[in-house]
Amino acid sequence: MKFFERVCEKLKEQKRKKMRYQIWIARASLIAGFCWGVFFTYTVFAEAIPDKIHIEKGQAEIFNFHVPVTGELQQEGVEVFGNQSPAVEEDKITLDLNESFSLKSQERGKYNMSCKLLGLFHIKDVSVEVMDKEQVVPCGVPVGIYVKTDGVMIVGTGTIVGNDGMSHEPAANLVKSGDYVKTVNDEIVENKEDLIAKINQCQGEPVILGVLREEEYIHLKVEPVETEENEYKLGIWVRDDLAGVGTLTFYNSQGYYGALGHPVSDMDTGLKVSLNEGILYEAEIAGITKGEKGDPGEISGVITYLDQYKLGTVEENSNVGIYGKLERTPQKDSGSRYFPITLKQNIEKGEATIISSVSGEQKEYTIRILELDYNSENKGILFQVTDAELLNLTGGVIQGMSGSPIIQNGAVIGAVTHVFVQDSSKGYGIFIENMLEH
Repeated sequence: MKFFERVCEKLKEQKRKKMRYQIWIARASLIAGFCWGVFFTYTVFAEAIPDKIHIEKGQAEIFNFHVPVTGELQQEGVEVFGNQSPAVEEDKITLDLNESFSLKSQERGKYNMSCKLLGLFHIKDVSVEVMDKEQVVPCGVPVGIYVKTDGVMIVGTGTIVGNDGMSHEPAANLVKSGDYVKTVNDEIVENKEDLIAKINQCQGEPVILGVLREEEYIHLKVEPVETEENEYKLGIWVRDDLAGVGTLTFYNSQGYYGALGHPVSDMDTGLKVSLNEGILYEAEIAGITKGEKGDPGEISGVITYLDQYKLGTVEENSNVGIYGKLERTPQKDSGSRYFPITLKQNIEKGEATIISSVSGEQKEYTIRILELDYNSENKGILFQVTDAELLNLTGGVIQGMSGSPIIQNGAVIGAVTHVFVQDSSKGYGIFIENMLEH
């Protein structure tokens, strides 16, 4: 009898443990679900609100975020009005971002709007930037781009055979692709020929390379290998200049231009090139490889590196394009017609056009804007080419068309930046305000 009671008690205890375990699992699942819900809500709200918004000086801009979040904006310098009555407390204005509102400022400048959920949980800070009213000439013509790197760029390492008949890799695991050699034994390196000369001068003695790696300057000790009599090598592949064909996006009344909508990158490393100086040239389209599924296609161009074909300078290579000043406008530019710009919050899904010279002359081709991503740096506009002529000529967007201006309702809204490899009829574009920041 006692044995039976002990068994029953043991079964009851096991049942209680099982119930406690199930309760613990349920609570853990509930907590995990709550945390995931909070994270998901936070992410959705954060994505729905741009990291940065622009307004033109003196122009009221309407915003509709439709998220149950409040925004705290400093009062001085910015007028807020619209369908809501914002709360004003000391020097701050509290907005309900679930309702439409308008911002206006008569002064250029930057303001911060702190976005909070339930007025307590910080979602993100939004930079509100007031810019001058701009007009630009959209181009869409091919240009030749020649740039010199700031330092000698390392694109890779390799094996070299020394005078001893042995294989050597003196720079392996020391340098990295994308490093820039700035000095050898504290002497400035001008170009790749200068680098070769300085290595040979060391006569096989270890050298100290001053290298810029991303934003860090470091020193690396490398021992050259003698490959022939009085000839020494480090086993690195280097580059000190690049050239290619792109599309001029716009220029303004002072002659400053923007092009490409994305950086000039090294073809081997895919990294943005650190620019020392560059020149913009006239270019001719020599051929077109039509885009197909899995092959984005490309424009082949001819650049003549003579002074009479020089257009201007290349002074900056940024994530949103290259910039400089024109000495003259391209011959293929059909005229200096100035267009206003449209900020991203005023862009509409639907019909638009791109200006391109792929046919040999400047023409507008129809596209359809499918989606807008206000937080993307240079892929904010998703579009599809609908123009039959352009689809027949190129298959849609191809390499070399980057920088082609996008026009909607008589205003410049952005520029082409990327093509879909699996569907060349689709592409991405950058908002024009992102390009105008530089």
